[in-house]
Amino acid sequence: MEKLIALIEKGKPFFNAIARNKYLKAIRDGFISVMPIIIVSSIFLLVSAVPNVWGFYWPAEINDVLMKAYNYSMGIVGICAAATTAKHFCDAQNRDLPKNNQINFISVMIASLIGFLLLSSDAISFTDNGVSISGLANGYMGSKGLLTAFICAFATGIIYKFFIKRNITIKMPEQVPPNISQTFKDIIPFGVCLVFFWGFDFAFRNVFGFCFAQGVIQVFQPLFSAADGYVGLAIIYGAMSLFWFVGVHGPSIIEPAISAALISNLELNMAMYQAGEHATAVLTKPLQDFVVAMGGTGATLVICFMFAFLAKSKEMRAVGRASAVPVCFGVNEPFLFGAPMVLNPIFFIPFIFAPIANIWITKFFIDVLGMNGFMFSLPWTTPAPLGIAMGLGLQPLAFLLIPALLIVDFLIYFPFFKVYDREKCAEEAEADQAEVAQRAAQKQAAMNAAFQGKTDTASVATGAVAQAAASMAAEKKRAAGQSMDEESAGNTTPAASDDDAAASASSSTTDASGNPYAALNGRRVLVLCQGGGTSGLLANALAKAAREHGIDLETAADAYGSHLDIMPDFDLVILAPQAASYFDDLKADGERMGVACCVTRGKQYIDLTRDGEASLAFVAQQLGI
Repeated sequence: MEKLIALIEKGKPFFNAIARNKYLKAIRDGFISVMPIIIVSSIFLLVSAVPNVWGFYWPAEINDVLMKAYNYSMGIVGICAAATTAKHFCDAQNRDLPKNNQINFISVMIASLIGFLLLSSDAISFTDNGVSISGLANGYMGSKGLLTAFICAFATGIIYKFFIKRNITIKMPEQVPPNISQTFKDIIPFGVCLVFFWGFDFAFRNVFGFCFAQGVIQVFQPLFSAADGYVGLAIIYGAMSLFWFVGVHGPSIIEPAISAALISNLELNMAMYQAGEHATAVLTKPLQDFVVAMGGTGATLVICFMFAFLAKSKEMRAVGRASAVPVCFGVNEPFLFGAPMVLNPIFFIPFIFAPIANIWITKFFIDVLGMNGFMFSLPWTTPAPLGIAMGLGLQPLAFLLIPALLIVDFLIYFPFFKVYDREKCAEEAEADQAEVAQRAAQKQAAMNAAFQGKTDTASVATGAVAQAAASMAAEKKRAAGQSMDEESAGNTTPAASDDDAAASASSSTTDASGNPYAALNGRRVLVLCQGGGTSGLLANALAKAAREHGIDLETAADAYGSHLDIMPDFDLVILAPQAASYFDDLKADGERMGVACCVTRGKQYIDLTRDGEASLAFVAQQLGI
């Protein structure tokens, strides 16, 4: 086990480089940007289709009204992804360009969108009551066109960077207003993009007889089918958990490669269900959010409650109860770093195999018992049991699947939980004995001093030895936790300790009123994580502590990748530990914008979310006030 973890640890720089890859990041961030479309459109789909499970069908005219909202949102998600992916890819390209010669992301978004329409839509025309009508077929403008959308976004960004970097643009005199100059600056790269996509589309259709988007689907369909099998699902989600176990955010590496399948399979299931067929696709976004990651990566919902209510260890009970509410909503970083689960050899096996068992059980329900696959998407923060029931359209089998998953996760985690609980109880007993010995030695020294009227040298020595032994035991315990914490962060950037932060704050920010954090008045702090969930914990802790001290400190939380537009409005950006691999890019953005940036370690971040005073001190230290 130790050798395996050490081997994986050696590969962390490579995994972090993959997570930071600008192409994969653009896909991930572009995909996240269109998730509101998918979720909101699913609400109309839920209202339309769920009653069918129980034998109720809306009148045709009502169903058409409901489905119009779905078709006009989900039906163009490919168009939207072409624009959002191009925007995020443009942000990455601009990081390599001078500040005074940046790519116009709006122009890039428009060019990518037009390129996508050229490569994915067919012209249609018909006559209605003697009136000639023409339009575009939208068969590949939705989830089927996502792969084409990503390709268009990358091609557009590369073309724009080539021309902007080399100043191959139309230059206007200095007297011309900047917005007019920018318009002319975009003409050449925009024109080249248009001609490129138009020419490519013309050639492709003449050779193959169908549009490029259809060709992409045909090429990747075998891979999607393989990924939907037992082995493919195990590889995908076993790898995702494995990366997280060594402190690398697994979804950042795996999800971009399967994002198109996650959404297209969701729509495919609905199409099969509406056609009266068995919806057999397993690999979908809600399955990943609520089955594989039930309670967060590693399927930690059950183990967190085991910590909270079954553990004999005081520390484990405290961690479990403090993390239970976030874990219920899929935010499990407080538990991953607080337990810790990350880089904890005891939990290696269940952390990897509980998610795999969950997805295999779900596939069994679909393939063997005839349950329809997931058809509806909900926010990833929906509690997992509710997300499963709603995502499966309230099918009767869904209410059998939920307890089956919970029971299996309990059985997988329980033996490892008992081993860890015994270890922690032994550590706590040892620490308690050292504390008792220390108190006894101190009491004896005090009695001797009172009896003799002075401190006896031998008593002092005895007390010192006992105190040193207790200190060594406590230090050993802290060192073990800190070592695990530093490894889990996957980050070599030094971060200030809470004690240092407190000392800095108390010595430099106290005003005449005695408020130690007065200098934080009017400051703005942004906290970033992968999905915007964990970052909210620290942002809320800072806001609460600031109110208690009467400080006007503005805090905000967001997901990394959605921060560039708002980042200049803040004085400090704090990066959560699971996004530590992006710190170099964040630091480069901060230097361009004049914004201070820092990254936190795993347990340090969790401690800050639970201690408002320490979080204020940390911010004060990072700002140097």
